[in-house]
Amino acid sequence: MAPPRARRITTIGSIPNSEKGRNYNKKARKNKLIFNLVSTAPPAGLQSLFNWLDSPRPPNAADELAQLHRQLGTWRVSQLTSEQRALTLARLYARGTSTVSIILASLSDAALPIPIPRKTRQLIRSLQLLLRTLADDLLATLDEHPVSVPPEQTLAQSLHALAQHLLISSLVASPPVVSIWRQLHQTYETARHLELTNAIPPGGRSTLQDIYYSAVLLACAQPASFTSTEIEFVAAYLARFADGVEPCDESAAPTPAAFWIDPARDAGAFACARNTPPPDTPVYYFSCARLAARLKQQLAELEAGAQAKAIGLPDFADTSAGRGVLRRLVSYWGEPDKRRFPRRRQNYRALLCCGLTNLWRLFQHGEAALQETSNWMIINESPDGYAFMHVAGKTSALSVGDVAAIRTESGNTWQICIVRWALSENQEHLELGLQILATRAVPALLALPGESGDRPLRSVLILPEIRALRSSEMLVVPSGALDEQPSPLILVIEKDNIVVREVKSTHLNEQNSQIAIFSIEPDAPQHLTMRPPQSD
Repeated sequence: MAPPRARRITTIGSIPNSEKGRNYNKKARKNKLIFNLVSTAPPAGLQSLFNWLDSPRPPNAADELAQLHRQLGTWRVSQLTSEQRALTLARLYARGTSTVSIILASLSDAALPIPIPRKTRQLIRSLQLLLRTLADDLLATLDEHPVSVPPEQTLAQSLHALAQHLLISSLVASPPVVSIWRQLHQTYETARHLELTNAIPPGGRSTLQDIYYSAVLLACAQPASFTSTEIEFVAAYLARFADGVEPCDESAAPTPAAFWIDPARDAGAFACARNTPPPDTPVYYFSCARLAARLKQQLAELEAGAQAKAIGLPDFADTSAGRGVLRRLVSYWGEPDKRRFPRRRQNYRALLCCGLTNLWRLFQHGEAALQETSNWMIINESPDGYAFMHVAGKTSALSVGDVAAIRTESGNTWQICIVRWALSENQEHLELGLQILATRAVPALLALPGESGDRPLRSVLILPEIRALRSSEMLVVPSGALDEQPSPLILVIEKDNIVVREVKSTHLNEQNSQIAIFSIEPDAPQHLTMRPPQSD
């Protein structure tokens, strides 16, 4: 038999010959170790599995998923000792999780739409099935007590696979699979029973507790309210700073940053400020107070001019959108709010127009200028927002965090909203949550004092004050268009007359990957008004 070839990942470039040699020697040693556990001749099924593990990865990593599922089936029916089973599964886990990482990276680069296409959704389901299967099989080997693989390694791998499963659901704005949360809690309960929650597996950097709470905290951050890029940023942040979570007892429940978990419930954690656990139910408490304090400190350093890399943050924190995510995390983890208004079920239609450019065109030129709208069903409402279900029309322009306008079937005015969350169970289903910002808007063009005249003006929206909610006007601009610090601005409003307004931003109210919303106030006592030139 020819010696197995070194694995080559063509999707990320060629591997140097020296690296190939190291890979070959490493795999050969692993194969020999596993073979020698029982006999000199490996079983035929196991030999076939090893041949596949040593083969190069196909150019398209998605083509490997079916083989991974098939090889896991071969592993289950092979007549192996507990030691062989554990060591072989460790190799399958390494190959499987690296394949998942490559596919997820390629999906992220493609900027997934909401809802995701049918073919992509099938790929996602195959990824999640693989991760759940690996988590199940790993726990099965734990019951066999293999000596060669420490239990903390098996538990860490199982927790990581389940955490990745939940992360994928968040990335595609889909609800978690039924019972996946319960499986995660039960796996961590096993670690608690074995007193391994603070153990770091060989070659790892995080404790089992950190891996578990990374998954829990991502759900506490309301991932449906983030774009996929922002979710990846939150996941990367938690991979470094989840150790800021502190398990606590019931006495900490009244504090703002306290949460509780029912391990028998198929759900994540609940904020104590919003929900109290059912009586006589065994739950666990944890606090994010230390994590929220760290977030505030990091934000202060970024606003003072520090670079993200210098303080251990992912590079996305250097962007205005990244800092906006950190501000929202302070709220979600350190100061979760109660719902302000009750919801009322509804069943009537509305039109939706999404995107700052489209809204500017709508309010500047009227409905005749709209190029794309979609039809939705309002399924519930409250005084400050709606929940929508998609009925017809294109949704490719939709993005969480973007500004939108809605007009009900019985109304003749457009309300300005922000898309707070999106959920899609399948390619035919999409729900949105919208928060009302204003009942009307004034389109304007933004210029900064001192800018050269050849620089194009930015399309923005002025939202009038609402005395019951806020005492100042707000300005909606593209994300990153303005500095976060207060600054003077020039607004040009073109209607019957051309009005030039000098204002200044006073406070940053909202910042995400799509838009920024500032409070503004007059910066000059008078407006300069000019009539447009008359045609001959």
